[in-house]
Amino acid sequence: MTFQCNDQSMLDDWLTVGPASRLASATEARPFQTRLLGAEVSLLRSGGRPVARVDGQDVMVLEAYSYLWVCPSGKPRRTLFAFPEFHEEGRRIIDCDGIGVATSGLRMVENFLDMGHFPYVHANYLGQVPMTEVPEYDVEIDEVNDEIWAKNCRFFQPRTSKSATTGIEVGYRYRVMQPMSAMLYKTAFSRPQEQDAIGLFVQPHDEEHITAFCLLAYYDDVSTDTDLISFQHTIFGQDKPILENQVPARMPLERGVEIPTRCDAMSVAYRRWLTERGTSYGAIAANAP
Repeated sequence: MTFQCNDQSMLDDWLTVGPASRLASATEARPFQTRLLGAEVSLLRSGGRPVARVDGQDVMVLEAYSYLWVCPSGKPRRTLFAFPEFHEEGRRIIDCDGIGVATSGLRMVENFLDMGHFPYVHANYLGQVPMTEVPEYDVEIDEVNDEIWAKNCRFFQPRTSKSATTGIEVGYRYRVMQPMSAMLYKTAFSRPQEQDAIGLFVQPHDEEHITAFCLLAYYDDVSTDTDLISFQHTIFGQDKPILENQVPARMPLERGVEIPTRCDAMSVAYRRWLTERGTSYGAIAANAP
């Protein structure tokens, strides 16, 4: 098969190819076509199950959390990550679809984990000047599930979500499940004792072009679906030009190439985790020429 990827850790992972709703009108004669790791992927349903093909050959695919996931090698390193909030009663599940970005998927995930840019890139939404300090937080490695967690994060936000009517200090938790998949959990404006969940699922078309998908599991009885989707696309749209102007587009993994600050503890852990996994797709590996 013609996946243009030599990174075995990426080939053995579950990578999204978009929302399962894409298959609503797909047929054998006219399958849904998309691109993953430099290969053209054809998708359709057969007997109620999703089917994915590359060069006419079936590849491993599953449907979970309203999304489609492909394991390019057919030998996944583990089962797909758990997303229990997707099934919790009282949450609204909103698929915000995706936005194309000319950058590495690893850059996209790292940006998702970064609170330091809130007051500058998302002013009057997720942050504001002069309240720019990122308080220290805890970073943990879940060895059993091979995930990274950032806990006890907090940040003042003027408008934490579409339903917010005033600024509040928001509690955050971040979770990286796969190199191209992450979650954040943040204080729900309408239920301060609960946390909304936001999933970032990145489809790498190639090493420097992606689609970043967003799936919400929210407590919000006020906003319409359109309102919630519009809010997330506003945030992603603000990130897009920043990401597309980063040089290089791929993420350097060698220490010292990009200097972290105290607020970058999650980024440092993410890069170290990628290096330990041997991740090279979308990256400039340590000691690369």
